[in-house]
Amino acid sequence: MKDREATILDAARRLFLRYGVKRTSMNDISQEAGISRQTLYNAYSNKDAVLCALIRDHAEQAHVEILAGLETTTELGAQLDLVFDRVVVSAYDLLMEAPNSADLVEGFNSISQAEIDAAYAQVRTLLAQLLAPHKAAIGENGLGVQQLADFVQRMAKAAKTTASNRAHLLDLLQTLKIATLKLAGV
Repeated sequence: MKDREATILDAARRLFLRYGVKRTSMNDISQEAGISRQTLYNAYSNKDAVLCALIRDHAEQAHVEILAGLETTTELGAQLDLVFDRVVVSAYDLLMEAPNSADLVEGFNSISQAEIDAAYAQVRTLLAQLLAPHKAAIGENGLGVQQLADFVQRMAKAAKTTASNRAHLLDLLQTLKIATLKLAGV
């Protein structure tokens, strides 16, 4: 990513977290980034494009961090912890730090939802790769690897949005991990 784009996304991230997506304008982003509006519009056609790029950047960073962490562990439980931490817990923590987190979530629209869906598809693919060595045990439990990967990703996402607090989130993810390990025969 170019320095200019990174500067823009960092500025947008700060503003979206502080004020929410709806209350942040392209002018606000250009001022926060210390660039002209024209420079901003040369990089991103509108606020939706900035939001999509921000979601994509966050997902890519998380994926890189997960892959780096996977190089040091082969145990499925630790691998699931790593995925949950980078995909679910870090996003939860980020939202809880945002004074306008409800507005931030509401600011996601159908355009940005496609980016979010793509990020979750990437997580499902990664989970399927982690579960693949346990295909036989998963099959003995009447499931397929893709089916279990889809379930784990969707339940982790649901835990993030329904947990009453961080401790509850961690408890839900621990329960999901234990169930997944049992289904995988670990």
